[in-house]
Amino acid sequence: MRVLLIEDDVKIASFILKGLKAEGFAVDHAADGENGLHLALTEPYDLAVIDIMLPQKDGFEIIAAIRREKANFPIIILSARGATEDKVKGLQLGSDDYLTKPFAFSELLARIQALLRRSSGASEPTRLEAGDLSMNLITREVVRQGRRIELQPLEFSLLEYLLRNAGKVVSKTMIMEHVWDYHFDPQTNVVESRIYHLREKIDKGFETKLIHTVRGVGYVLKTAE
Repeated sequence: MRVLLIEDDVKIASFILKGLKAEGFAVDHAADGENGLHLALTEPYDLAVIDIMLPQKDGFEIIAAIRREKANFPIIILSARGATEDKVKGLQLGSDDYLTKPFAFSELLARIQALLRRSSGASEPTRLEAGDLSMNLITREVVRQGRRIELQPLEFSLLEYLLRNAGKVVSKTMIMEHVWDYHFDPQTNVVESRIYHLREKIDKGFETKLIHTVRGVGYVLKTAE
């Protein structure tokens, strides 16, 4: 999942970036409202965390502008302004949640996860499956044929992205945008490298291979050749 953080406080931004990346999120950071709004409107994010008091454009302006273009884009306000009127204004403009500073990272993470589940529909699963492979999104446990598979955070995020798009071919560019927090560089082999290591854990030793290469296009996770 790819998250946009619009926050001008360097320490808070660093704290959130470190925490979300450790949980397997791809995160882009904007330190001012102008750049933040540009990213929100031009890049394919799954959710945004937005401060209110920002240079150039404040959070309220950003949310109003986003809502004019993206009606269902999940937004969480994270602000030191905890007055009721600020919360009401933020929610009325279109934010989905409002968390005041200081905050516990665990609470922010829980709200992000809950909002992502709601934004995908009321029946959003807590488990993803393909054939004999199962991923628990709550416990982050991956099992194949009863064997538990230990994955690093980036490997988990990559597998989650492939499972969510099971049966669909995803390009290296799409993978880079949704799993990593930087843009695709055609000269890098980071995707191929991660796919190789993921295959070593997911497919090696199993008769049915799940992760397939579509030459010249990308990759697809499927249960049949």
